Amino acid sequence: MVIISKAILRGFSQKHPDAETALLKWYEDAKAANWRDFTEVKKTFNTVDAAGNDRYVFDIKGNHYRLIALIVFKVRTVFILFVGTHKEYDKVNADKVTFKK
Repeated sequence: MVIISKAILRGFSQKHPDAETALLKWYEDAKAANWRDFTEVKKTFNTVDAAGNDRYVFDIKGNHYRLIALIVFKVRTVFILFVGTHKEYDKVNADKVTFKK
């Protein structure tokens, strides 16, 4: 899959260094994947949840953090929309989060 944008993960890792290894693992696994639908995402990340509106919520580092991604299966592209703590995640509406450059 094509991942947009790794810079979001780097930025979050600077603020939360304990998340860096788990985020890099997520990135590498997602990049190596060739998902055609949610079922295939679930095979790679068994704790992923569909949030609606093509958005998916991933547990990061044993559920210490959350990552929301927009996945466009037809063009094999994953847009990282949000990475945050549970407290930050509780303040967003996962199915409405948009990509910010």
